Amino acid sequence: MLHDTEAGALAVVTDDTFASTVLASDRPVVVDFWAQWCPPCKAISQSLVELAAEFGDRMAVATLNIDENPATARAYGVMSLPTLLVFRDGDVVGSVVGSRPKAHLRSALGKHAEPVTG
Repeated sequence: MLHDTEAGALAVVTDDTFASTVLASDRPVVVDFWAQWCPPCKAISQSLVELAAEFGDRMAVATLNIDENPATARAYGVMSLPTLLVFRDGDVVGSVVGSRPKAHLRSALGKHAEPVTG
């Protein structure tokens, strides 16, 4: 399922698909916890689409609407929006809370991406 933004689409996870899509992933996954009523969430969505393209196969980027999927947000203690959590092997290994410039997101999230091979 896709979350449409001005620039494209990101994978969408729900309470029902979170475990199979995020926790069982064989690569790191950034999950953007957001809500329709959150202006800062909209502000970073473009950056996340661009970063997903930059990270490619090294890291997945997904979104989770907390209004439609409150159980997962509660399970991870998400209290502020936007909240980005980085999962690796089923564990939270990083986070960014609040709207940040793309360069900050690239740095904070990129350190959790798989190394470049080749």
